[in-house]
Amino acid sequence: MDNMHLREEMVAFLKEEDGVGVIEVVLILVVLIGLVIIFKGQINKLLEDIFKEINSQSKEVY
Repeated sequence: MDNMHLREEMVAFLKEEDGVGVIEVVLILVVLIGLVIIFKGQINKLLEDIFKEINSQSKEVY
């Protein structure tokens, strides 16, 4: 009797539509990764400029 209850729970779990949320998260990640790849050059330049500014201002403190 206990195995039948477990089987019913497994079938109910598999029929849930929570998997749709996983697909949405994967699609969002794919879009974000695509944007990073497209704008990789601009992102690198921005980060380099930021770190140069941080280094130049940190030299003023020391």
